[in-house]
Order: sequence, then C-alpha cells, then structure tokens
Amino acid sequence: MRWTELFDDLEAQLAAQEAAELLGEVAEHTRAATGQVLLRDRLLADLGRRIHLTLRGGEVLDGALSELARDWFVVQEQLPAQGREVLVVTASVVSVRGLSGRSDQGRRSRVQRSLDLRHALRALSRDRAVVRVRDVEGGVTVGTIDRVGADHLDLSAHPDDLPRRSRDVHSVVTIPYAALACVTRS
Repeated sequence: MRWTELFDDLEAQLAAQEAAELLGEVAEHTRAATGQVLLRDRLLADLGRRIHLTLRGGEVLDGALSELARDWFVVQEQLPAQGREVLVVTASVVSVRGLSGRSDQGRRSRVQRSLDLRHALRALSRDRAVVRVRDVEGGVTVGTIDRVGADHLDLSAHPDDLPRRSRDVHSVVTIPYAALACVTRS
C-alpha cells in the first residue's frame, strides 16, 4: 500500500504541475492578445457610452461617444443649455475614464474604415461652420475652415458671433494636424 500511496501522490503532483503550466500559458496568451488591442477598438466597443477625456493642452471633455473613425471620434457633450459635438483627434488624448474594458476588434464601422481627419474637416469647411479649434498647447482659435490640406488646415479667424465675411476676418491661421486637439462647432 505504501507504493500505491506514493504513486498516487506523485500523480497528483504531476497533475497539479500540468494545471499550473496550463494556467500560465492561458495567462500569457491573454496578455499577448491584450497587447494587440488598440484604443480605437476599445472606443468602438463603447459607442454611446459616457466617457471623460483629458486632452493634450489641458482640455477636459465629458460626454457620450457618438462617432468613431480611424484617427478621430466625436463626443456629444451634455451642457446645461445645450449639447455640443466635439471632434477629438485621437492622437491628442491623454487619458480616458469610463471605458468598459471591452474591445471590439472584429467589427469595424464603415466610417472607421474609410474616413480620416481630413474628411471630417472638409465637411466642416463645406458647411462654412464657425468652429473653435483647440491646439495641443491649449490655445483656441475661432473662425471658419477655408482650406483642408494633406497635413494642415487654414482657418480664417473671426468673431464667433459673426459669419465669415472678409471684413471680419482678422487673420488666417495655418494649423498642422499634429497640433490639433479638438474642433467644436460654435
């Protein structure tokens, strides 16, 4: 009987060791898979969810994630008077609070696959919308986007309570996309 007990004990130790190795492999595969998840995959899984953002330059936004593209997303802020939509450049994000922890790598929206920042800025330019452009240093320029280039935009700066008229434009500011934090319709 001593031999039987010894073999049973050795067999139990071997089974425990194999189980521990398997758990270690599962954990390593999980860490490796998590290492492949992009921020946009996390944001995509949380469309419609309320998030809190801090952007380069100190801008803080709180609202629902409503649209998502390759290098930008839209947050619908809920202000006391009215909500406003803010186009956020993903590269300007310092931190995000409120994500669920889920990711959605398998599903890509049609917008996410096809539209880059230039498409969104061209739409604002085409609408002749008065916008507030916040840069990554915290500066704000108000005006109308006149031109959207490959890596920059030209903004005719004018008072936010006036439409773009030549007489009201006090300067034209060229802003590289790398300096954009967010754009808000006034």
